[in-house]
Amino acid sequence: MMIARIATAFRSSSSAGVVRHRAAFGTAPSSFSIATKSIGTHRQQRPWLNTRRLMSETTTQETPDNAPAGPKGYPFANIESKWQGYWKENNTFATPKRRTVQEDGTVVKSTKKKKYVLDMFPYPSGAGLHVGHPEGYTASDVMSRYWRMTNHDVLHPIGWDSFGLPAEQYAINTGTRPEITTGKNIANFKRQLQMLGFSYDWEKEMATTDVDYVKWTQWIFLQLYKKGLATQASKAVNWCPELGTVLANEEVINGLSERGDFPVERLPLRQWTLKITEYADRLEAGLEGLDWPSGTMTAQAQWIGKSTGTEIDFKVDGSEDEKITVFTTRADTLFGVTYVTLAPEHPLVSAVTSPDQKEEVDTYVTKTSSRSDLDRTSAKEKTGVFTGGYAIHPLTKEKVPIWVGDYVLGSYGTGAVMAVPGHDDRDFEFATKFGLDVKWVVEPAKKKDDEEVSTEEAFTALGVNVNSGEFDGMKTNKAKKAITAKLEESSAGGPKITYKLRDWVFSRQRYWGEPIPIYFPVEFPEGVDAKDVDPKDEGCDHTIVYDSPIPVDEADLPLELPEMEDFSPGDDPAGCLARAKDWRYFQKDGKWFARETNTMPQWAGSCWYYFRFLDPKNTEAAFSPELDEDWMPVDLYVGGAEHAVLHLLYARFWHQVLFDLGHTKHPEPFQKLVHQGMILGSDGEKMSKSRGNVVNPDDIVDVHGADALRLYEMFMGPLEAVKPWQTSQVSGVVRFLNKLYNVVQSAVQNDDDSVKMDAETTKILHKTMKKVTEDVESMSFNTAISAMMVLTNHLTSLKDKVPREAAEKLALMVSPFAPHIGEECWNLLGHTETLAYHPWVEYDEALCVDNTVKMGVQVNGKKRGEIEISKDADQEGAMAEAMKVTSVFNQLDGKDVKKIIYVPGRILNIVAK
Repeated sequence: MMIARIATAFRSSSSAGVVRHRAAFGTAPSSFSIATKSIGTHRQQRPWLNTRRLMSETTTQETPDNAPAGPKGYPFANIESKWQGYWKENNTFATPKRRTVQEDGTVVKSTKKKKYVLDMFPYPSGAGLHVGHPEGYTASDVMSRYWRMTNHDVLHPIGWDSFGLPAEQYAINTGTRPEITTGKNIANFKRQLQMLGFSYDWEKEMATTDVDYVKWTQWIFLQLYKKGLATQASKAVNWCPELGTVLANEEVINGLSERGDFPVERLPLRQWTLKITEYADRLEAGLEGLDWPSGTMTAQAQWIGKSTGTEIDFKVDGSEDEKITVFTTRADTLFGVTYVTLAPEHPLVSAVTSPDQKEEVDTYVTKTSSRSDLDRTSAKEKTGVFTGGYAIHPLTKEKVPIWVGDYVLGSYGTGAVMAVPGHDDRDFEFATKFGLDVKWVVEPAKKKDDEEVSTEEAFTALGVNVNSGEFDGMKTNKAKKAITAKLEESSAGGPKITYKLRDWVFSRQRYWGEPIPIYFPVEFPEGVDAKDVDPKDEGCDHTIVYDSPIPVDEADLPLELPEMEDFSPGDDPAGCLARAKDWRYFQKDGKWFARETNTMPQWAGSCWYYFRFLDPKNTEAAFSPELDEDWMPVDLYVGGAEHAVLHLLYARFWHQVLFDLGHTKHPEPFQKLVHQGMILGSDGEKMSKSRGNVVNPDDIVDVHGADALRLYEMFMGPLEAVKPWQTSQVSGVVRFLNKLYNVVQSAVQNDDDSVKMDAETTKILHKTMKKVTEDVESMSFNTAISAMMVLTNHLTSLKDKVPREAAEKLALMVSPFAPHIGEECWNLLGHTETLAYHPWVEYDEALCVDNTVKMGVQVNGKKRGEIEISKDADQEGAMAEAMKVTSVFNQLDGKDVKKIIYVPGRILNIVAK
């Protein structure tokens, strides 16, 4: 037959089972179309920009006359202030009690599952929030709201990590006391967080600078001290006299402070250290079973740096007692040692240095003393000097020269290395520079007889031992064990496990930190009666006995900071508190004592705040064991990846100590950890004042509302991805919110039974509920929002026929992301109670299954188009749909169909001539 005749027939047919609508779901667009100008332009042209807070204080629904009109007007300013007021007045997000005591003493525990949702402690800086900060807070809030609606007891607190150097430095520069500036900063941060509608339990709010909090931070320090984990030691530190403080290695560049370019000295200072190394094995093993990002787990393991190897003793030539101990993971290369290198600060440097080398060695040691560990290890060129001394090889008994080199650190390992230039790149570089011997004692396992090993570089791979006496022919791992056993047998070494992790230097020579609750006896010259002298007086001869520390009685906690007019650091390594003599010196039982003048680092307060959130008003304990049992561990911890190592490691250390002491039943504090990706400036760089790319969330909220900011931050891309901020794209979620608001208003106008859901709407709704539920569970927020946008577009197309049920489900789903409009829509739909605890939406799995299939249409074996039909459509129905595809119709126009090959759900091939 001619195709012209059959085409008309197919186009006019209405075969059962043919589905004509497309699938409901798309994906989140990579960007919105630009519909608004920058904030700066808005500010210049729109005088109503800063009216939001004024509007929030009123109860009217009026909008300024010169404001841009939205579809039916979405008065976000009034809606958001209204619901924020409601939540505050009704204490909506108060933490539920998980146990109650009946009159008969019976304890009844909650049957609900619990979720402890925690944000990493914010530091309240003077600049306030920028738009990058709310990303993590919004993510944790979405989960908190979702879990309340899925019948969980939720603890979602907030507080302030308010000690620290920035606040102190600002106070010094402005002449304002740090507690005043910190208080103002906290007030501003709190205003901004409340402006964004986060569902925190504000009754749990606290700050590390609160006196009650300081008390328990000091109490934990005393537990560490009593357990022998807090001790004093003389440590070589980076001391900057100009800044009056010890600097971290990362803060020293070429012997100068990163901030201010001031000279830095390496000085041995009395420091309090916490023996975190005693928990190294536990800290590594405890990572097993945690739901953390793999990169963070790896970073923690690498920082702990467990190494299994061999400890080897090299006796010092000419000395009966002195020996140099080294650690190596390559004991198989011992026969390749040609020299030993000591760190400049190694205690044996002076002892092994010959008289004719003393001046050169002393000069070198002095020169390197101002360089930080990081500066030394990252230097491209290795430097060193021969001491004139020799060590005795433990097995060959040969003499090997002893050098001093700044690439070896006194703070790492034993402060000495056995140099094997033939099999270590660093040693090879050093030996080549100074003309030292190179021995080759390992060669490739599959080396051919006539193949020669290159002498132009170190051979660092595993292989087979050569030139190693009785150990020749052994493969690397066997040689390691055999040589280690030989050393142990001859009392010259043995197996050893070491860690890269160093003990935590806990002292700070600053004012704005927790005082360390320790004091020391004060002694006077012989014959002087303590009752007749006062160490506070200038010229009073006295000695503070630092090697006899005394802990402050727990009943006398907290030990508070003194009020000081001048709290600048000064050039005294003892810190500015040493100048507060009335505070530092005191008498007890007729004896004089001196308080510790170092303070704790900022890390201290953030090590345990998750415990205090359980019980912030407890005056008898840091937290109660019942609340520890009820709420710990933290179920979701959200924060930046920049804290992947130190904060998390220190917090886990304190937690494990408290676990060992019986104060908690849980061995680890944070079960699930999520890092939000950094939000960059519009220029693709990290937001900073100096770059001029900081965006203030106040400005976004003024123009678009808090819900729009929250939605945009969750819609920008995957939560963990790094994303550039584009203010112009916020308009996309604004359009979505306006559409949603209008959809609900359309549903409100209908009676409960006046509009029924058709099959298409029912299917899209249930697929959306399934998609959003699964995406929230996996914290795939951007695709969840995309699904709600598709549903909203469909409901918008229904115009005044929006089913109330669909509108209600949509309001529930959007509420964790945009809680203000969610509450308002719920209220408009006739509900008088908050939706914060309303059961989450439920979907019918059967309605989420696609009954249609997409399949290609071929003409003479070549694909010419695609159709979507029901899975069980017959051949006639498939052909009817195929004829609606222009490209297929054009290929068949004027031709005879000779054969139709149709396999339901798989193929439709039309053979025509």
